[in-house]
Order: sequence, then structure tokens, then C-alpha cells
Amino acid sequence: MLHGASSRPLISLPPYLHLSKLSYPKNFSRRISDSLHHQTHNELLDFLDHLLRKSTTIQQCQQLHTQIILTGAHTSSFLAARLVAIYTRFGLLFDARKAFESAQVDCFSSLLLWNSILRANVTCGEHEEALRVYLRMRKLGVGADGFSFPLVIRACGLIGDSRLCRNVHSHVLQMGFQYNLHVVNELLVMYGKVGKMGDACRLFDRMAERTHVSWNCMVSGFATNYDCDGAIEMFRKMETEGLEPNLVTWTSLLSSYARCGRHEATLHFYGEMRKMGIGYTAEALAVVVSVCADSGSLNKGEVIHGYVIKGGFENYLFVYNSLICMYGRNGAVRDAKNLFSVMDMKNIVSWNALITSYAESGLCDEAYAIFSQMENSDVYPVVRPNVISWSAVIGGFASKGRGKESLELFRRMQTTKAFANSITISSILSICAEYSALRLGREIHGHTIKAIMDGNILVGNGLINMYTKCGSLDKALLVFEEIDGRDLVSWNLMIAGYGMHGLGNYALETFEQMMKAGYNPDGITFVAVLSACSHAGLVSEGRKIFDQMESKFSIEPQVEHYSCIVDLLGRAGFLQEASEMVRSMPIEPNSYVWGALMNSCRMHKNTDIAQETTSQIFSIDSETTGSYTLLSNIYASTGRWDDSARVRISAKAKGLKKIPGQSWIEVQKKVHVFSAGNNNTLETGMEEVYNILKDLGLQMEIEGSLPDKSFVLQDVEEEIYAN
Repeated sequence: MLHGASSRPLISLPPYLHLSKLSYPKNFSRRISDSLHHQTHNELLDFLDHLLRKSTTIQQCQQLHTQIILTGAHTSSFLAARLVAIYTRFGLLFDARKAFESAQVDCFSSLLLWNSILRANVTCGEHEEALRVYLRMRKLGVGADGFSFPLVIRACGLIGDSRLCRNVHSHVLQMGFQYNLHVVNELLVMYGKVGKMGDACRLFDRMAERTHVSWNCMVSGFATNYDCDGAIEMFRKMETEGLEPNLVTWTSLLSSYARCGRHEATLHFYGEMRKMGIGYTAEALAVVVSVCADSGSLNKGEVIHGYVIKGGFENYLFVYNSLICMYGRNGAVRDAKNLFSVMDMKNIVSWNALITSYAESGLCDEAYAIFSQMENSDVYPVVRPNVISWSAVIGGFASKGRGKESLELFRRMQTTKAFANSITISSILSICAEYSALRLGREIHGHTIKAIMDGNILVGNGLINMYTKCGSLDKALLVFEEIDGRDLVSWNLMIAGYGMHGLGNYALETFEQMMKAGYNPDGITFVAVLSACSHAGLVSEGRKIFDQMESKFSIEPQVEHYSCIVDLLGRAGFLQEASEMVRSMPIEPNSYVWGALMNSCRMHKNTDIAQETTSQIFSIDSETTGSYTLLSNIYASTGRWDDSARVRISAKAKGLKKIPGQSWIEVQKKVHVFSAGNNNTLETGMEEVYNILKDLGLQMEIEGSLPDKSFVLQDVEEEIYAN
């Protein structure tokens, strides 16, 4: 019903509404001018409302706003609400708010006007502002209705505050809307979004009337909370109550299994959909494509691509974006690129999907080329790199060991409007760990605290890894203790950190604490524990844990676990036992297992087992110089110079070169690299460094810490380095 006009004076015009600044299209303005002089008040309001609904440009909307003010029609709450809605449709939330605030005082008793501004804020993602509007509305004594509450409830769910959700639910009960189906369905969705499915179930069970929407809200809620068992239970219950699941129900069920990583089950249910002739939606196809991406099922993904074409879903951008991800994850980057090239419309997700495809395939230069193309594109000027784009290329270079490029990109990113997220920070922290760049790592830690990111589990684990590898075990422990929701990765990193620093007993204590806290160890845990025992010489403890892997924890030892136990036994001098373990392995030992045994032979100067071991290594990998160098040095250390020379000549004849060992240290934000066999002191400051090292060596000898020179052999490595 239209509200009558008041005799109040006209409000002042905003700057963009002054007539002198407007350029009316001739036909448009003439239609308005001719019509306004022959209208009754209600006819005028209806006519202006009709024009507002038909307006197709922002300029037309603003011109109509001017006419509404000049004719006094702005006193109608109905037209004020329509203006708010039209500005919202064009994405102009600021203008929508101005139209709302400029309404006459009498209009603020209209629920229609309040609902329009509530919808404007929720639609534009301003959920906190929507709640402020709702509170203001209540203070003025305007009660919410069946249109207001769903908007307020949706805002609460998207904010994610369960306390707010319960407060609004109590308002629903107070106002008597507990039987309004639309309101209650929105409450079900809200509780699903904040992870309160117990509350959602209790509310659902009390509903006197349920529709497909109600059931779909429940299935979708379980899917959102990674509970596929709850989703299928609700799905089956729906069938038993005589309601046939529709396409939305099936899509939600598929989504629940996909989110839980139950890929085979997802594909099974998709097959059931097709057998029953239910058809499929673009959303269902996107879910199944994502499953093919995560499970590495390229062939199945190609079949689904066929269904996309057959079903006419090529114009659905999110489906094509999923296909790009699927091809990229399966290593078919050429297919991903071809698909990207034929897309008429591309959004930021499309570009990021292709960049990520190249980065995850190890093609970081190609990923960066696509990134640069997006950054400088004139065809898509609105699409520019966001945090996902930056994180993908930074992570791509980091995974290839090209930390320098990653750090340069990170510095560039900081000069843009893209703020680093937990994935970006995790990649940078891994580089800090790799380069032992403690100072930079501390700076990143400070950044995470300022950005309130230090509570993120991915960031916390990255900090533990960085501090342990940079030698600050005490800082790593502090970070570990401050993490509220530790996961298995957190415990594994802490155990590995203790082992890395030779603190085997602390590693074992942490292992026990982890199990008491209710975490079940995985294969990585046992690698960390066995490695810690090896470095600390805890032979009996290591043997016991290795034996318990299968008997107590039902984890079958893999080649990396055998490598650790062989290293443990070999270091402790049990070479024969270590050798027998390698030969009795139920799986084929690789070069790492033989290498662990070989290194033990070097430590204990056992040439017999070393010679047998080397022949095994050469049969697996004859192109690695490390084994030749190690065997040559073992022979030389026991005085078998002819055998040592024979091994060196053999390596040289194969054209093998040993990559010189390197170490580095960070001083005043600069990383200095030291290479074996390189005594070049021309670099600024390096001569002073070598003099200090020489003085330290002399001081060590004076204090009785004599270096073991039995394994420093003349010209052995130099010849292998030679061209």
C-alpha cells in the first residue's frame, strides 16, 4: 500500500542530483515531464515506481531520484524503499544508505523501508552493519516481520557468532515467528554455518511443517560441517518420510562426501543420480569435477567434462574454473591452458586456477608468466592479482627451492593492496627455515601477531618449523605451547625439532605427551621419533618403537622408517645387524637405506660391508657422485690408496661431478654463502670472516677440542670436482 505525502519542505539535494549537472536523455526526460503534470498523487507514485523498476543505468536512477525529490514524492516510504533497492541492485551501497537516511521522519515507521536497507547491507556483505540497523530499528519500536528476520538471521550466520545467533533466535520466539516456515528454514541454515548442528536438529525435529527447503537446509548444514554421515542419515530419513530428494538435496549430499574426502562415495552417488534419471545441476558437476581433481582421476574428469558439454553447462563460469583446476591438478596443464584460452569470460578464479595449475606442476616460470599477463592485462583491467594469485606463485618458487624469487615476490606483494594470508606466510616461513634466515623469520612472526594471524594453525606450524631449523628451539617451544588447537603436524614438528638438536629424550617425552593428548601417530611421527633416537644414540628405545609400529599402532614400516632404523643401528656400531636388516626388508631398499648403511661404514671404517653396500647403490643409482666419494674416502682412511684411486678414476670416467657442499649465515639482513673448496676472499668482508674462523680453530685446539682429521683427505673431492 502506498503511503501518502506530507506537507514537509523538500530536503536538500545531494551534489550529484543538481539539475545543472544532469544530462537527461531526450526521450527519457520528456516522458517524465509530460506525465508529471497530469497525475494524481497515487498515480504519480505508481508511475515513478514503475520507472525506477525499469531503469537500466545508474544515470537513469539518479535522474529519477531528482524528480522524486522535486515533486515531493520523497515523502513516500514506499518510493524511498524502492530507491534503496534500486541503488543496491547497481551495487551502490553508499547511495542506498544516503537514500535511506534522507527519508522523511514519518517514513521510519515503515517496515518496508527498514527491510530494504537490511537487504542492501546483507546483499553487499555488510553483515555487522545489518545488525546495527536491526538494533536501531528495535530501539525505535519497529518490530521485525517475516521478511526482516531471515535477513537478520542470515547476517548472524555469516558473521559466525553463535551468541548472536541464539539472541536473534530468542527474538524470533518473542515475536511469535517460530511457526513461520521461511524464518525457521533460515535459522536451520544459520546454525549450520556456525557449526551448531545439534541446535539445528532440535529445531528441525520441532517443526510442524517441513518442505524440501527444510530438508535441504539440514543436508547442506551437515555438508558445511564435513559430516557426511549426518548428511546421508538425513537424506535416508527424508526418503522414509515419503519426500523424494530433489536436485538440490543430491547436490548437497555430493558436496558433503566431497568435503570429507570420500571421493569414491561421491562418484558412487553421482552414478546413482544418473541411474535414477534425476539429471544434474551445474553445481553437482562442479562438485564431481573437484573430486576428480583431488583424487587424481583424470579419465573420470574427462568423462565429466563430456557431461558438461552435453548438458549445455559451458557458460557456467564456476564449472569451467573447476575443470581448469581438475586438469591442472592431474598434470594436464596444456589441457588446462587450452580450456582457459577458449573461455569467453574469465574472472579472478579462472586466472588463479591456471596459475595454481602451473605452480603445482613445478612450472613456476610459466605460472609467473600467466601472473604477469593478468597483472598487465588491458582486456581484463578489473581483474588483478589477489592474495591467492600471489600465494600461488610465491609457493611455486618456494617448492622448487628458488627462495630468492619467492622473497622478491613477497616484498612486491607487500607494496600492493593484497594482504598476505596464512598460505603466503607459511611459504615464506618455509624459505626462512631453508635458508636459516632467523631475522627474517622473526620479522614474519611479528607481522603475524600484528595481523592477528598467529592463532592460525598453518602459521603456528610454520613458525615451529622455522625456529627449530634456525636453531631457536626455545622459541619453537613457546610457539608450540601457545597454539590452542594443536594438530598432529604440530606434534610431529616438535618431535623432529628435538631430534634435530640431539635431544632424543625430549623427543620421546613429547611423543608420549602426544599420545596422552589423544593423537594417534602416523608414518611421519615415526620418522621423526626414530631419527631423534638415531641422533641421540637411543638404540634400545628406537628398536622398541620400530617394533611397536606394526604390533601396537598398525602402521606398516615404509622405506623411510627402515632408513632411520638402519642409521640408528649403524651409528651405534651394530653394522652386521643393520646390514642383515637391509637384506631382510620386505620392500626393496632404495639408495637412502643403502646410503645410511654406507655412512655407518664410513664412521666405523668397515670397508668390507661398505664394498658390498656400494655395489647395491651403484645398481640403483650410478649417476650420483656421493657414493663414489664416500667409498673412495673410506678406502683412503684405512690406507687402501689403490682402491681409493680406482673409485675416483671410475667416477671421473663417467663424467660425474660432485656439487660442492654449501653453508650460509645471515648477518645484518644479508645471507653469506660458503662453498667447499672455495677460499676466494675477494668478496667484501670475506677475508675477515676467514681470519676469524682460523682464530676460532686455534682457540678450539688450545682448549682441547681437536678436530677429527682422519677423514679430511687430500685431493679426493677436488679431483671429482674437476672438469
